[in-house]
Amino acid sequence: MEWMNQWPTVFVSFRQVDGLNFNSAYDMLTLVISELYKKHLYLLDSDKVDSFDKEIVKQLIQGTASAKDTKGSLMLLTRLMYQQYGKPVILLIDEYDVPLDKAFQYGYYEEMVSLIRNILGNVLKTNSSLYFAVLTGCLRISKESIFTGLNNLKVMSITNVQFDEYFGFTDSEVKEMLNYYGLMDHFDSMKAWYDGYRFGNEDVYCPWDVLSHCDNLRTDPNARPEDYWSNTSGNAIVRRFIDLANGKTRDEIERLIAGETIQKEIRQELTYSELDNSIENLWSVLFTTGYLTQRGMAEGDKYYLAIPNYEIKKLFIRQIREWFRHQAGSDRKTLDRFCNAFPEGDGTLIEELFNDYLWNTISIRDTAAPNEKKENFYHGILLGILGFQDDWIVKSNAESGIGYSDILIETRKNRIGIVVEVKYAEDGNLEAACEKALQQIEDKQYAARLKEDGMRSIIKCGIACYKKECKVKMGDA
Repeated sequence: MEWMNQWPTVFVSFRQVDGLNFNSAYDMLTLVISELYKKHLYLLDSDKVDSFDKEIVKQLIQGTASAKDTKGSLMLLTRLMYQQYGKPVILLIDEYDVPLDKAFQYGYYEEMVSLIRNILGNVLKTNSSLYFAVLTGCLRISKESIFTGLNNLKVMSITNVQFDEYFGFTDSEVKEMLNYYGLMDHFDSMKAWYDGYRFGNEDVYCPWDVLSHCDNLRTDPNARPEDYWSNTSGNAIVRRFIDLANGKTRDEIERLIAGETIQKEIRQELTYSELDNSIENLWSVLFTTGYLTQRGMAEGDKYYLAIPNYEIKKLFIRQIREWFRHQAGSDRKTLDRFCNAFPEGDGTLIEELFNDYLWNTISIRDTAAPNEKKENFYHGILLGILGFQDDWIVKSNAESGIGYSDILIETRKNRIGIVVEVKYAEDGNLEAACEKALQQIEDKQYAARLKEDGMRSIIKCGIACYKKECKVKMGDA
C-alpha cells in the first residue's frame, strides 16, 4: 500500500516502433506518443497546464507535432503530470531498444540512435519532475551511445542475483499452477519445453509459454506443447548467427543441439552496431536475448552456454533447415544432378551428393532424442532439396499401403514413382539400416499409392543416416 496508486506513473512500450526505413519508424513513434497522450486527456482540461503546453499536447495527440516537440514528448508529459499531481513521476519504458534493433536490421541505425538519444536523454537527465525510471531491453543500455552524461544507471542483467526469481516462474510456482488446474500430468512436458533459463542463481520457466500452454490445456487436455514464445519473435538473430557460422561454429551449434555446453566469453555491453564485428559478439546476443542460457561460470567473463529447452532447440533446428534449403538452392547444377538421380535409380550418385550435403550443413546429433526425432531431421533436409523440383509431386508421410511412407514422389514428365524411406543407424551400421528401410517399403506396401496414381514404374530407395554419413540402397521395382 506504500506504493499502490501513490505516485503518478507513465508506462510506454517502444515495441511498435518499427519500419523498413527511418521515416516509417518515425511515423510509428509518433503513433505511440499519440496513444500515450490520449491516456492523459485530463491535462487539456487542467487549470494547472498553460495554454502553450496544451497546444503542444494537442499536436502530439494528432501526430502533427514538430520533431523538436516529439523528442521532448516524454519530458513534457512528466512535467505536466508533476504539475497536476504535485508529485514526481515514475516512468516505465518497455523494450527501449526495439527501434534500435529494427534500425540496425534495415540500415538506418545512426538516425534512430540520434532520435532515441534525444527522447530518453531529455526525460532522464536533470529532470526534476522524475522520481525514477525503469527501462527494459535485450541489450544493456550503458554503451548504447544514447545516455552521454547520464552516469547513475543501475543495470540489472540476466546474470545478476538481485530479483533473479522474478524474471520467470520457478519450479514450485509451475507445480502450484498445474496442481490448481488439475494438470499435474503435464509437468514433465512443461519442464522439458519451457524450463531451463538461468537468471542469476535461479532456474526459471518462460512465463509466457507456461501461461499460454496452461490456457490451452484447460480447454483441451490433449493439447500439445507449442512454440509460444519463439513464435512471437522474428528470430532474425538466430538466422544471422547461422548465416555467419564458420566450420568451428557449426560444430559448436551441433554440440549445443546435442545437449552439450559451450564455453564462451560474454560481452553484455555490446551495441547493435557491433553485432557483426565478429561471430563471438553474436554468442553474447544469443545469450542476452534468451536463445541461449548459462550453466555456470568459467574463468573471467566466460560462461558455459546451453540451449535452455526443447522449444528453443526446435527453433534452432527449424532455422538450420531453412538455411540449408537456401544454401542448396543456390547451386542449381548440383541440385538438379541430385534430384535427377532418383528417377534414374542412381543410388551411388544420390549417396555421394547427399553425403556432400550433410557435410556442408549443421547436423543433429542429439543423443537424448529417440531415433524417430533424428530421422525427422534427415527427412526434413531431404524434403527441402527435393521440393525444388517444380514438376514433381512430393508427399511427406503420405498414407500408402498399410502405413505412412516417409516420402513419395511422382514425376509428371515420365510418370515414374519413387518411394524413399529414411532410417537413422543408431549403432552406425548403415548397411543394416538401409536393408531395414527397404524391407519396410515392402512390408508396408508403400508403392501401392503410386501405382494407384498411375505411375508407370516404381523406384524404391532406402537411405540410412548416422551423424554426417549416409548410405543409399535401391530396391527392386
